[in-house]
Amino acid sequence: MTTATRRLALFCLSVIVLAAAVGAYFFAGDGRAARKESKAESAKAGKGPQAVLVTTAVVQPRTLEIHEEVVGTIENVIDPTVGAEVAGRVTRVAGFTGKKVSKGELLAEIDAADFHIQARSDQAEIGRLSSLLEQQERVVERNRKLVSQGFISQNAIDDAIAQRNALRQQLTAARARGEQTGRSVTKSRVVAPIDGEIETQIVAVGDYVKLGDPLFKLVGMQELRVHLLLPEAASTRIKPGLKVVLSPPAAPERLLEARIDEIRPTLGVNNRALNAIVKIRGDGALFRGGGTVNARIVTSQLDGALMVPEQSVVLRPAGKVVYSIENGTARQRVVETGMRQDGLQQILKGLNAGETVAADGAGFLTDGAAVNVRGPRNAEKGAAAKAKGEKPAAGG
Repeated sequence: MTTATRRLALFCLSVIVLAAAVGAYFFAGDGRAARKESKAESAKAGKGPQAVLVTTAVVQPRTLEIHEEVVGTIENVIDPTVGAEVAGRVTRVAGFTGKKVSKGELLAEIDAADFHIQARSDQAEIGRLSSLLEQQERVVERNRKLVSQGFISQNAIDDAIAQRNALRQQLTAARARGEQTGRSVTKSRVVAPIDGEIETQIVAVGDYVKLGDPLFKLVGMQELRVHLLLPEAASTRIKPGLKVVLSPPAAPERLLEARIDEIRPTLGVNNRALNAIVKIRGDGALFRGGGTVNARIVTSQLDGALMVPEQSVVLRPAGKVVYSIENGTARQRVVETGMRQDGLQQILKGLNAGETVAADGAGFLTDGAAVNVRGPRNAEKGAAAKAKGEKPAAGG
C-alpha cells in the first residue's frame, strides 16, 4: 500500500468516527428532551390533590334502643331424679351419662319375678271369690222365692244378702291387689319421664335398690330459665314484659329474642341483686343449663335518632368531625355524639337527616379533599335493614 492510499484510509476512518460521535450527541439530546417533556406532562396531569377512595352512608333517623347489658346464668326448668318405685335387684341398665332419651324410653330393669308370682296368686284369689259370689247370688235368689212362699223367715234372706255383699267387697279388694301387683310389674321397668338427657347414672347392674332410691339424674333441654342479676338501682327500670336479646358466648352472632317473664319479689340475700327471669326454649346446642348467656335488656326506645357508622366519626383539632360528601368533595362538619349501638354512632348536633357522609376512609380525609366514592357500606345496609324492624336470627 502506498503512502497516499494509507493517508486516504485514515481520513475516511476519521470522518466515520466524527459522524458517529455527532449522531450519539444528538440522540442523547432528544432522549433528555423527551424525558423533560414527559415530566412536564406528568406534573401537569398531577396538578391538585389525588382523590381518596371512600364508601358513603346516608344519615337517617332510626329507632335507638336504650338497653342494659348483663351476663345471666341458665337453669334447667325440668331436672327430675328418677328413683326406684319398687324394691329389688337391678338386672339391666340401658341408660348412661350423656345419653339423650325420649319420654317412655327404657333406662333400667329391676327383677320382677316376685311380682309375677304375686300376680298369679292374686288372679287365683279373684277366681275363688268370683265363684263364691256366683254361688251366693243363687242362694239369695232361692231364699227370696222361699220367703215369698212362707217356707223360711226374713232373717234367712237377710243373712244371705249380707254374705253376698261381703263377697262382693272381698272380690273388689282382691282385684285392687291384682292391679297393684300389675303396677309393680310395670314399675320394675324404669323409663324416662321426660324428653331429655341423662346427667348422672347412679345405679349399676347387680345393685339392690329400695323404694325411693335414686337411679338416674335427668335434665330436660327444651325448657330453660335464664337468671339476670341486676343492681338494686335498676328496679325502677326493669319490669316484666321488657324485650331481651340473648346470645351465647360461643356464638355471639346467634341472637334469640325473648321477654322478661317474672321478677323475684325479694333481692338476693348475699348480693342484694334484682333477679329478672326469662323462660326460653333451647335445643341443647347453644343454650345449656349451668352455662352463661349475654343479655341485652331493652328498657326504652328513642325515636328519630340520627345514626352514622362509627368509622365516619374521626378526631381532628376541631374535635369530633364527620365529612359530608358534596359533589365529590369532602366537607368537614364538627359534630356532637351520643350513644353507640351495633356499629353505629348517634349524632346529636352537626348533621341533618338525608346527608351523605364518608364511612370507610374517612380518617384519610381533610376539609375540601376530593373523594372517589366506591359505594354504600355493607354494614350500613345491614343496620338499615335492622332498623326497619327485621328480627334477629333465632339461636335456639
